[in-house]
Amino acid sequence: MKRLDTPLFHTIGEAADSIDRPCYAVGGCVRDFYLGRPSKDIDFVTVGSGIELAELVAKRLGKKTHLAVFRNFGTAQVKRHDLELEFVGARKESYNRDSRKPIVEDGTLEEDLSRRDFTINALALRVNRNGFGELVDLFGGLGDMHDGILRTPLDPDVTFSDDPLRMMRAIRFATQLGFDIYPPTFEAIRRNAQRISIISKERIVDELMKIMKSPVPSTGWKLLLESGLLKLIFPELAAMKGVDVVEGKGHKDNFFHTLAVLDNVAAKSDNVWLRWAALMHDIAKPVTKRWDDKIGWTFHNHNFIGAKMVPRIFRAMRLPQDQKMKYVAKLVELHMRPIALVEDEVTDSAVRRLINDAGDDLEDLMALCEADITSKNKTKVARILGNFALVRQKIIDLNERDEIRNLQPPVDGNEIMEIFGISGGPVIGTIKTGIKNAILDGLIGATDREAALEMMYKIAAENGLTPKK
Repeated sequence: MKRLDTPLFHTIGEAADSIDRPCYAVGGCVRDFYLGRPSKDIDFVTVGSGIELAELVAKRLGKKTHLAVFRNFGTAQVKRHDLELEFVGARKESYNRDSRKPIVEDGTLEEDLSRRDFTINALALRVNRNGFGELVDLFGGLGDMHDGILRTPLDPDVTFSDDPLRMMRAIRFATQLGFDIYPPTFEAIRRNAQRISIISKERIVDELMKIMKSPVPSTGWKLLLESGLLKLIFPELAAMKGVDVVEGKGHKDNFFHTLAVLDNVAAKSDNVWLRWAALMHDIAKPVTKRWDDKIGWTFHNHNFIGAKMVPRIFRAMRLPQDQKMKYVAKLVELHMRPIALVEDEVTDSAVRRLINDAGDDLEDLMALCEADITSKNKTKVARILGNFALVRQKIIDLNERDEIRNLQPPVDGNEIMEIFGISGGPVIGTIKTGIKNAILDGLIGATDREAALEMMYKIAAENGLTPKK
Protein backbone atom coordinates (compact mmCIF):
# COMPACT_ATOMS: atom_id res chain seq x y z
CA MET A 1 0.00 0.00 0.00
CA LYS A 2 2.07 2.89 -1.33
CA ARG A 3 -0.25 5.61 -0.03
CA LEU A 4 0.42 4.39 3.51
CA ASP A 5 4.21 4.46 3.14
CA THR A 6 4.70 8.13 4.06
CA PRO A 7 6.47 9.95 6.93
CA LEU A 8 3.08 10.83 8.46
CA PHE A 9 1.92 7.24 8.88
CA HIS A 10 5.34 6.12 10.10
CA THR A 11 5.32 8.93 12.68
CA ILE A 12 1.92 7.81 13.97
CA GLY A 13 3.11 4.19 14.09
CA GLU A 14 6.22 5.21 16.06
CA ALA A 15 4.08 7.16 18.54
CA ALA A 16 1.90 4.07 19.06
CA ASP A 17 4.99 1.85 19.44
CA SER A 18 6.36 4.18 22.13
CA ILE A 19 3.44 3.28 24.41
CA ASP A 20 3.19 -0.32 23.15
CA ARG A 21 -0.17 0.18 21.44
CA PRO A 22 -1.48 -1.39 18.22
CA CYS A 23 -2.73 1.29 15.84
CA TYR A 24 -4.66 1.06 12.58
CA ALA A 25 -5.92 3.41 9.90
CA VAL A 26 -9.55 2.39 9.48
CA GLY A 27 -12.79 2.95 7.64
CA GLY A 28 -13.40 5.29 4.75
CA CYS A 29 -9.79 6.36 4.30
CA VAL A 30 -8.70 2.73 3.76
CA ARG A 31 -11.54 2.23 1.29
CA ASP A 32 -10.49 5.37 -0.58
CA PHE A 33 -6.83 4.28 -0.58
CA TYR A 34 -7.78 1.11 -2.44
CA LEU A 35 -10.18 2.92 -4.77
CA GLY A 36 -7.65 5.62 -5.59
CA ARG A 37 -9.90 8.37 -4.25
CA PRO A 38 -8.59 11.43 -2.35
CA SER A 39 -8.97 11.33 1.42
CA LYS A 40 -8.23 14.23 3.76
CA ASP A 41 -10.00 12.79 6.82
CA ILE A 42 -8.15 9.79 8.24
CA ASP A 43 -9.42 7.76 11.20
CA PHE A 44 -7.16 5.75 13.50
CA VAL A 45 -8.16 3.11 16.03
CA THR A 46 -6.01 1.91 18.88
CA VAL A 47 -6.74 -0.56 21.64
CA GLY A 48 -6.74 1.77 24.64
CA SER A 49 -6.94 5.54 24.89
CA GLY A 50 -7.20 7.29 21.54
CA ILE A 51 -6.74 10.65 23.27
CA GLU A 52 -3.39 9.63 24.76
CA LEU A 53 -2.13 8.52 21.36
CA ALA A 54 -3.37 11.73 19.68
CA GLU A 55 -1.48 13.85 22.23
CA LEU A 56 1.74 11.96 21.47
CA VAL A 57 1.20 12.28 17.72
CA ALA A 58 0.58 16.03 17.98
CA LYS A 59 3.85 16.48 19.88
CA ARG A 60 5.83 14.49 17.32
CA LEU A 61 4.33 16.39 14.37
CA GLY A 62 5.40 19.66 16.01
CA LYS A 63 4.59 23.12 14.70
CA LYS A 64 1.48 23.96 12.67
CA THR A 65 -0.34 21.09 14.34
CA HIS A 66 -3.60 21.64 16.22
CA LEU A 67 -4.98 19.20 18.81
CA ALA A 68 -8.64 19.09 19.85
CA VAL A 69 -9.73 16.68 22.59
CA PHE A 70 -13.33 15.51 23.07
CA ARG A 71 -13.20 13.64 26.38
CA ASN A 72 -16.97 13.03 26.56
CA PHE A 73 -16.67 10.98 23.37
CA GLY A 74 -13.22 9.52 24.02
CA THR A 75 -11.88 10.97 20.77
CA ALA A 76 -9.26 13.49 19.72
CA GLN A 77 -8.54 15.27 16.45
CA VAL A 78 -5.16 16.33 15.11
CA LYS A 79 -5.19 18.90 12.31
CA ARG A 80 -2.12 19.46 10.20
CA HIS A 81 -2.29 21.56 7.05
CA ASP A 82 -5.33 20.26 5.14
CA LEU A 83 -5.40 16.86 6.89
CA GLU A 84 -7.70 15.90 9.76
CA LEU A 85 -6.60 12.88 11.80
CA GLU A 86 -9.16 11.36 14.16
CA PHE A 87 -8.04 9.07 17.02
CA VAL A 88 -10.30 6.81 19.07
CA GLY A 89 -10.00 3.71 21.18
CA ALA A 90 -11.54 0.49 19.84
CA ARG A 91 -15.21 0.33 20.82
CA LYS A 92 -18.23 -1.87 20.88
CA GLU A 93 -21.77 -0.52 20.80
CA SER A 94 -25.33 -1.38 21.81
CA TYR A 95 -28.48 0.53 20.90
CA ASN A 96 -31.82 1.56 22.38
CA ARG A 97 -34.56 1.07 19.77
CA ASP A 98 -35.82 4.67 20.05
CA SER A 99 -32.47 6.31 19.41
CA ARG A 100 -29.52 6.04 17.03
CA LYS A 101 -27.16 7.11 19.84
CA PRO A 102 -25.29 3.99 20.95
CA ILE A 103 -24.15 2.91 24.37
CA VAL A 104 -20.38 2.76 23.85
CA GLU A 105 -17.90 0.56 25.72
CA ASP A 106 -14.24 -0.28 25.24
CA GLY A 107 -13.78 -3.16 22.84
CA THR A 108 -11.37 -5.10 20.67
CA LEU A 109 -10.33 -4.24 17.12
CA GLU A 110 -12.60 -7.03 15.86
CA GLU A 111 -15.60 -5.58 17.76
CA ASP A 112 -14.80 -2.12 16.45
CA LEU A 113 -14.69 -3.27 12.83
CA SER A 114 -17.86 -5.34 13.18
CA ARG A 115 -19.87 -2.26 14.21
CA ARG A 116 -19.04 -0.49 10.91
CA ASP A 117 -21.82 0.12 8.42
CA PHE A 118 -20.48 -1.75 5.36
CA THR A 119 -17.77 -4.28 4.69
CA ILE A 120 -15.88 -1.83 2.46
CA ASN A 121 -15.68 0.50 5.49
CA ALA A 122 -14.64 -2.30 7.87
CA LEU A 123 -11.03 -2.49 6.68
CA ALA A 124 -7.96 -1.62 8.77
CA LEU A 125 -4.30 -1.02 7.88
CA ARG A 126 -1.67 -1.46 10.59
CA VAL A 127 0.77 1.45 11.03
CA ASN A 128 3.01 -0.02 13.78
CA ARG A 129 6.59 -0.76 12.71
CA ASN A 130 6.00 -4.48 13.24
CA GLY A 131 3.51 -5.42 10.54
CA PHE A 132 3.35 -1.98 8.93
CA GLY A 133 0.81 -1.98 6.07
CA GLU A 134 -0.84 -5.29 6.98
CA LEU A 135 -4.52 -5.34 6.04
CA VAL A 136 -7.18 -6.56 8.47
CA ASP A 137 -10.22 -7.64 6.46
CA LEU A 138 -12.55 -9.71 8.63
CA PHE A 139 -15.68 -9.45 6.47
CA GLY A 140 -14.49 -9.67 2.86
CA GLY A 141 -14.55 -5.92 2.26
CA LEU A 142 -11.70 -5.98 -0.25
CA GLY A 143 -13.52 -8.57 -2.36
CA ASP A 144 -16.75 -6.56 -2.15
CA MET A 145 -14.85 -3.48 -3.27
CA HIS A 146 -13.47 -5.39 -6.24
CA ASP A 147 -16.97 -6.63 -7.11
CA GLY A 148 -18.60 -3.23 -6.53
CA ILE A 149 -20.95 -4.51 -3.81
CA LEU A 150 -22.29 -2.81 -0.69
CA ARG A 151 -23.30 -5.11 2.16
CA THR A 152 -23.22 -4.98 5.95
CA PRO A 153 -20.65 -6.88 8.08
CA LEU A 154 -23.39 -8.26 10.35
CA ASP A 155 -27.14 -8.93 10.03
CA PRO A 156 -28.44 -6.00 7.92
CA ASP A 157 -31.73 -5.85 9.84
CA VAL A 158 -29.78 -5.24 13.05
CA THR A 159 -27.40 -2.81 11.35
CA PHE A 160 -30.20 -0.66 9.89
CA SER A 161 -32.53 -0.88 12.87
CA ASP A 162 -29.73 0.18 15.21
CA ASP A 163 -28.76 3.18 13.08
CA PRO A 164 -31.29 3.90 10.30
CA LEU A 165 -29.05 6.62 8.82
CA ARG A 166 -27.00 3.72 7.43
CA MET A 167 -29.82 3.09 4.95
CA MET A 168 -29.28 6.57 3.52
CA ARG A 169 -25.54 6.01 3.55
CA ALA A 170 -25.93 2.78 1.58
CA ILE A 171 -27.79 4.61 -1.16
CA ARG A 172 -25.36 7.52 -1.06
CA PHE A 173 -22.32 5.23 -1.41
CA ALA A 174 -24.01 3.32 -4.22
CA THR A 175 -24.53 6.64 -6.02
CA GLN A 176 -21.06 8.07 -5.37
CA LEU A 177 -19.10 4.89 -6.09
CA GLY A 178 -21.31 3.31 -8.75
CA PHE A 179 -21.68 0.18 -6.56
CA ASP A 180 -24.65 -2.19 -6.32
CA ILE A 181 -26.38 -2.79 -3.01
CA TYR A 182 -26.27 -6.52 -2.21
CA PRO A 183 -29.87 -7.81 -2.69
CA PRO A 184 -30.36 -9.13 0.89
CA THR A 185 -28.98 -5.82 2.19
CA PHE A 186 -31.40 -3.85 -0.01
CA GLU A 187 -34.33 -5.99 1.14
CA ALA A 188 -33.37 -5.14 4.72
CA ILE A 189 -33.53 -1.44 3.83
CA ARG A 190 -37.05 -2.00 2.52
CA ARG A 191 -38.05 -3.82 5.71
CA ASN A 192 -36.61 -1.12 7.95
CA ALA A 193 -37.51 2.00 5.94
CA GLN A 194 -40.00 3.25 8.54
CA ARG A 195 -37.12 3.46 11.06
CA ILE A 196 -35.86 6.56 9.20
CA SER A 197 -38.38 8.53 11.29
CA ILE A 198 -35.95 8.65 14.24
CA ILE A 199 -33.25 10.36 12.14
CA SER A 200 -33.08 14.15 12.12
CA LYS A 201 -33.98 15.98 8.92
CA GLU A 202 -30.56 17.63 8.98
CA ARG A 203 -28.73 14.28 8.84
CA ILE A 204 -30.99 13.07 6.04
CA VAL A 205 -30.50 16.19 3.95
CA ASP A 206 -26.73 15.92 4.44
CA GLU A 207 -26.87 12.54 2.68
CA LEU A 208 -29.20 13.92 -0.01
CA MET A 209 -26.76 16.73 -0.73
CA LYS A 210 -23.99 14.18 -1.27
CA ILE A 211 -26.27 12.26 -3.64
CA MET A 212 -27.03 15.48 -5.53
CA LYS A 213 -23.32 16.25 -5.91
CA SER A 214 -22.61 12.81 -7.41
CA PRO A 215 -21.88 12.39 -11.13
CA VAL A 216 -25.22 10.63 -11.81
CA PRO A 217 -27.57 11.72 -9.01
CA SER A 218 -30.60 9.91 -10.47
CA THR A 219 -29.09 6.63 -9.21
CA GLY A 220 -29.71 7.65 -5.62
CA TRP A 221 -33.23 8.94 -6.19
CA LYS A 222 -34.25 5.73 -7.97
CA LEU A 223 -32.90 3.65 -5.07
CA LEU A 224 -34.72 5.87 -2.58
CA LEU A 225 -37.95 5.23 -4.48
CA GLU A 226 -37.42 1.47 -4.77
CA SER A 227 -36.49 1.15 -1.10
CA GLY A 228 -39.61 2.91 0.18
CA LEU A 229 -37.57 5.71 1.75
CA LEU A 230 -38.53 8.39 -0.77
CA LYS A 231 -42.20 8.57 0.19
CA LEU A 232 -41.10 9.08 3.80
CA ILE A 233 -38.48 11.79 3.26
CA PHE A 234 -39.75 13.54 0.09
CA PRO A 235 -43.38 12.53 -0.54
CA GLU A 236 -43.94 15.23 -3.17
CA LEU A 237 -41.28 13.68 -5.39
CA ALA A 238 -42.54 10.14 -4.80
CA ALA A 239 -46.01 11.30 -5.90
CA MET A 240 -44.65 12.01 -9.39
CA LYS A 241 -44.13 8.29 -10.09
CA GLY A 242 -46.65 6.55 -12.29
CA VAL A 243 -48.77 7.05 -15.39
CA ASP A 244 -52.54 7.54 -15.52
CA VAL A 245 -54.44 6.45 -18.62
CA VAL A 246 -57.83 7.74 -19.80
CA GLU A 247 -59.37 6.68 -23.10
CA GLY A 248 -56.14 4.98 -24.00
CA LYS A 249 -54.09 8.17 -23.51
CA GLY A 250 -51.37 8.31 -20.88
CA HIS A 251 -48.95 11.07 -19.88
CA LYS A 252 -45.23 10.50 -19.47
CA ASP A 253 -43.93 9.29 -16.11
CA ASN A 254 -42.96 12.60 -14.57
CA PHE A 255 -40.67 10.99 -11.99
CA PHE A 256 -38.38 9.41 -14.55
CA HIS A 257 -38.59 12.47 -16.81
CA THR A 258 -37.45 14.59 -13.87
CA LEU A 259 -34.49 12.32 -13.19
CA ALA A 260 -33.48 12.51 -16.85
CA VAL A 261 -33.52 16.32 -16.62
CA LEU A 262 -31.49 16.15 -13.39
CA ASP A 263 -28.82 13.99 -15.01
CA ASN A 264 -28.74 16.28 -18.05
CA VAL A 265 -28.05 19.24 -15.77
CA ALA A 266 -25.49 17.29 -13.72
CA ALA A 267 -23.58 16.39 -16.88
CA LYS A 268 -23.00 20.08 -17.56
CA SER A 269 -22.98 21.83 -14.18
CA ASP A 270 -21.65 21.28 -10.66
CA ASN A 271 -24.10 23.88 -9.30
CA VAL A 272 -25.98 21.79 -6.74
CA TRP A 273 -28.84 24.32 -6.48
CA LEU A 274 -29.37 24.22 -10.24
CA ARG A 275 -29.59 20.44 -9.78
CA TRP A 276 -32.23 20.95 -7.06
CA ALA A 277 -34.16 23.21 -9.45
CA ALA A 278 -34.03 20.43 -12.04
CA LEU A 279 -35.33 17.92 -9.48
CA MET A 280 -38.22 20.22 -8.53
CA HIS A 281 -39.08 21.89 -11.84
CA ASP A 282 -42.21 19.72 -12.34
CA ILE A 283 -42.91 19.10 -8.64
CA ALA A 284 -46.48 20.45 -8.93
CA LYS A 285 -47.53 18.21 -11.82
CA PRO A 286 -49.25 15.63 -9.55
CA VAL A 287 -51.43 18.33 -7.95
CA THR A 288 -52.23 20.11 -11.24
CA LYS A 289 -52.87 17.01 -13.37
CA ARG A 290 -56.27 17.13 -15.08
CA TRP A 291 -57.95 15.26 -17.92
CA ASP A 292 -59.53 17.41 -20.64
CA ASP A 293 -61.75 15.59 -23.13
CA LYS A 294 -60.59 17.88 -25.95
CA ILE A 295 -56.83 18.05 -25.40
CA GLY A 296 -56.01 15.18 -23.06
CA TRP A 297 -53.81 15.47 -19.97
CA THR A 298 -53.01 18.99 -18.75
CA PHE A 299 -50.80 20.44 -15.99
CA HIS A 300 -51.90 24.07 -16.08
CA ASN A 301 -49.84 26.51 -14.00
CA HIS A 302 -47.64 23.74 -12.60
CA ASN A 303 -44.66 26.10 -12.79
CA PHE A 304 -46.33 28.80 -10.67
CA ILE A 305 -47.77 26.36 -8.16
CA GLY A 306 -44.45 24.49 -8.04
CA ALA A 307 -42.63 27.73 -7.20
CA LYS A 308 -45.00 28.24 -4.26
CA MET A 309 -44.35 24.68 -3.08
CA VAL A 310 -40.58 25.14 -2.96
CA PRO A 311 -40.39 27.17 0.31
CA ARG A 312 -42.65 24.68 2.11
CA ILE A 313 -40.64 21.69 0.89
CA PHE A 314 -37.36 23.38 1.81
CA ARG A 315 -38.67 24.05 5.33
CA ALA A 316 -39.91 20.49 5.78
CA MET A 317 -36.61 19.00 4.60
CA ARG A 318 -34.44 21.51 6.53
CA LEU A 319 -32.92 22.87 3.33
CA PRO A 320 -31.68 26.49 3.46
CA GLN A 321 -34.26 29.26 3.88
CA ASP A 322 -32.22 31.89 2.06
CA GLN A 323 -31.28 33.01 -1.43
CA LYS A 324 -30.64 29.39 -2.44
CA MET A 325 -34.30 28.57 -1.84
CA LYS A 326 -35.41 31.71 -3.70
CA TYR A 327 -33.12 30.80 -6.60
CA VAL A 328 -34.68 27.32 -6.90
CA ALA A 329 -38.23 28.74 -6.66
CA LYS A 330 -37.42 31.34 -9.31
CA LEU A 331 -36.12 28.76 -11.79
CA VAL A 332 -39.11 26.50 -11.14
CA GLU A 333 -41.47 29.40 -11.84
CA LEU A 334 -39.67 30.55 -14.99
CA HIS A 335 -38.75 27.20 -16.53
CA MET A 336 -41.66 27.27 -19.02
CA ARG A 337 -40.84 30.72 -20.35
CA PRO A 338 -37.94 29.90 -22.70
CA ILE A 339 -39.83 26.83 -23.90
CA ALA A 340 -42.80 29.06 -24.78
CA LEU A 341 -40.44 31.27 -26.79
CA VAL A 342 -39.23 28.20 -28.64
CA GLU A 343 -42.74 27.11 -29.55
CA ASP A 344 -44.02 30.56 -30.57
CA GLU A 345 -42.57 33.35 -32.68
CA VAL A 346 -39.66 34.90 -30.79
CA THR A 347 -40.59 38.56 -30.28
CA ASP A 348 -38.31 41.24 -28.87
CA SER A 349 -40.91 42.04 -26.21
CA ALA A 350 -41.09 38.46 -24.88
CA VAL A 351 -37.32 38.10 -24.82
CA ARG A 352 -36.94 41.45 -23.04
CA ARG A 353 -39.33 40.28 -20.33
CA LEU A 354 -37.47 37.02 -19.92
CA ILE A 355 -34.14 38.84 -19.59
CA ASN A 356 -35.58 41.20 -17.00
CA ASP A 357 -37.36 38.53 -14.94
CA ALA A 358 -34.47 36.02 -14.93
CA GLY A 359 -31.79 38.64 -14.22
CA ASP A 360 -28.42 37.16 -13.32
CA ASP A 361 -29.87 33.63 -13.36
CA LEU A 362 -30.73 33.73 -17.06
CA GLU A 363 -27.93 31.39 -18.17
CA ASP A 364 -28.87 28.83 -15.48
CA LEU A 365 -32.50 29.06 -16.57
CA MET A 366 -31.54 28.40 -20.19
CA ALA A 367 -29.39 25.43 -19.10
CA LEU A 368 -32.35 23.98 -17.15
CA CYS A 369 -34.70 24.42 -20.10
CA GLU A 370 -32.30 22.77 -22.52
CA ALA A 371 -31.89 19.88 -20.07
CA ASP A 372 -35.71 19.58 -20.02
CA ILE A 373 -35.66 18.29 -23.61
CA THR A 374 -35.75 14.54 -23.00
CA SER A 375 -37.60 13.37 -26.13
CA LYS A 376 -36.21 10.30 -27.88
CA ASN A 377 -37.24 11.87 -31.21
CA LYS A 378 -33.88 13.17 -32.45
CA THR A 379 -35.48 15.37 -35.12
CA LYS A 380 -37.68 17.07 -32.51
CA VAL A 381 -34.74 17.59 -30.15
CA ALA A 382 -32.63 19.10 -32.93
CA ARG A 383 -35.47 21.46 -33.88
CA ILE A 384 -36.04 22.67 -30.32
CA LEU A 385 -32.33 23.11 -29.63
CA GLY A 386 -32.03 25.07 -32.86
CA ASN A 387 -34.82 27.37 -31.72
CA PHE A 388 -33.13 27.74 -28.32
CA ALA A 389 -30.02 28.89 -30.19
CA LEU A 390 -32.15 31.58 -31.85
CA VAL A 391 -33.46 32.67 -28.44
CA ARG A 392 -29.91 32.82 -27.06
CA GLN A 393 -28.79 34.97 -29.99
CA LYS A 394 -31.78 37.28 -29.52
CA ILE A 395 -30.85 37.62 -25.84
CA ILE A 396 -27.28 38.58 -26.77
CA ASP A 397 -28.49 41.12 -29.33
CA LEU A 398 -31.02 42.72 -27.00
CA ASN A 399 -28.57 42.86 -24.10
CA GLU A 400 -26.08 44.66 -26.27
CA ARG A 401 -28.73 47.11 -27.48
CA ASP A 402 -30.72 47.75 -24.35
CA GLU A 403 -28.66 46.63 -21.34
CA ILE A 404 -32.07 45.36 -20.24
CA ARG A 405 -30.75 42.96 -17.59
CA ASN A 406 -30.36 45.81 -15.07
CA LEU A 407 -33.15 47.98 -16.45
CA GLN A 408 -33.89 51.15 -14.48
CA PRO A 409 -36.63 53.35 -16.01
CA PRO A 410 -35.48 56.92 -16.82
CA VAL A 411 -38.08 58.34 -14.38
CA ASP A 412 -37.85 57.27 -10.72
CA GLY A 413 -40.32 57.35 -7.84
CA ASN A 414 -38.85 60.44 -6.19
CA GLU A 415 -39.26 62.41 -9.39
CA ILE A 416 -42.88 61.26 -9.79
CA MET A 417 -43.68 62.41 -6.24
CA GLU A 418 -42.01 65.77 -6.86
CA ILE A 419 -43.83 66.42 -10.17
CA PHE A 420 -47.27 65.60 -8.78
CA GLY A 421 -46.75 66.88 -5.24
CA ILE A 422 -47.59 63.64 -3.49
CA SER A 423 -45.78 61.79 -0.68
CA GLY A 424 -46.43 58.24 -1.82
CA GLY A 425 -49.15 55.75 -2.65
CA PRO A 426 -49.77 52.81 -4.98
CA VAL A 427 -50.15 55.09 -8.00
CA ILE A 428 -46.37 55.58 -8.02
CA GLY A 429 -45.88 51.85 -8.52
CA THR A 430 -48.55 51.87 -11.24
CA ILE A 431 -46.72 54.60 -13.13
CA LYS A 432 -43.30 52.96 -12.77
CA THR A 433 -44.67 49.58 -13.86
CA GLY A 434 -46.38 51.15 -16.87
CA ILE A 435 -43.14 52.82 -17.98
CA LYS A 436 -41.15 49.64 -17.47
CA ASN A 437 -43.67 47.55 -19.42
CA ALA A 438 -43.56 50.05 -22.26
CA ILE A 439 -39.78 49.67 -22.38
CA LEU A 440 -39.99 45.88 -22.24
CA ASP A 441 -42.56 45.91 -25.04
CA GLY A 442 -40.29 48.11 -27.16
CA LEU A 443 -42.77 51.01 -27.20
CA ILE A 444 -40.18 53.42 -25.80
CA GLY A 445 -36.41 53.22 -25.53
CA ALA A 446 -34.73 52.19 -22.29
CA THR A 447 -33.02 55.60 -22.02
CA ASP A 448 -35.66 57.77 -23.76
CA ARG A 449 -36.49 60.18 -20.94
CA GLU A 450 -38.93 62.32 -22.96
CA ALA A 451 -41.00 59.32 -23.99
CA ALA A 452 -40.94 58.02 -20.40
CA LEU A 453 -42.21 61.39 -19.10
CA GLU A 454 -44.98 61.41 -21.68
CA MET A 455 -45.98 57.90 -20.58
CA MET A 456 -45.88 59.05 -16.94
CA TYR A 457 -48.28 61.96 -17.58
CA LYS A 458 -50.63 59.68 -19.50
CA ILE A 459 -50.84 57.04 -16.74
CA ALA A 460 -51.12 59.73 -14.04
CA ALA A 461 -54.06 61.34 -15.81
CA GLU A 462 -55.78 57.95 -16.07
CA ASN A 463 -55.44 57.69 -12.29
CA GLY A 464 -56.73 61.21 -11.56
CA LEU A 465 -53.37 62.87 -10.91
CA THR A 466 -52.39 66.31 -12.17
CA PRO A 467 -48.97 67.97 -11.92
CA LYS A 468 -48.52 70.46 -9.10
CA LYS A 469 -48.35 74.10 -10.14
